[in-house]
Amino acid sequence: MESKAIELLNKIQADFPIETRPYLAIARELQMTEEEVINLIKQLKETGYIRRLGGIFDSRSLGYTSRLCAMHVDKGEIEETAKLVNSYPGVTHNYLRNHHYNMWFTLIAPSNEDLEHRVNEIKEKCGNRDMMVLDASKTFKINVNFNVEGV
Repeated sequence: MESKAIELLNKIQADFPIETRPYLAIARELQMTEEEVINLIKQLKETGYIRRLGGIFDSRSLGYTSRLCAMHVDKGEIEETAKLVNSYPGVTHNYLRNHHYNMWFTLIAPSNEDLEHRVNEIKEKCGNRDMMVLDASKTFKINVNFNVEGV
């Protein structure tokens, strides 16, 4: 990976500018043009280095509700099931664990009723798999930045 891409990845995950032309501000700092920054971000998204670029909000403060869901998925059906689960706009994370409940994802919705509807729909579309829906008893906010040097 070229050094400008590494600099850009480190910059946007830790210190994304909040202004009308954030890519221009990044470009000036990295001695690039705004167009170069935008094109490099597109390239990094296309190659899978960037999955999502966007803000993170405290959904509870905004009136939303969320749950952590865990589902048992047979190994041969993981990719298809992940695509289905990820197609829902309220799914923010989806990852595999070495456990009977091997696919875990978070789901956010505007209300408990909407969330329950989405959970039931996902469960039905996934073949009524064994699923747990867990409410948070304590909220943890983790700020993780990855130094991509040496990628």
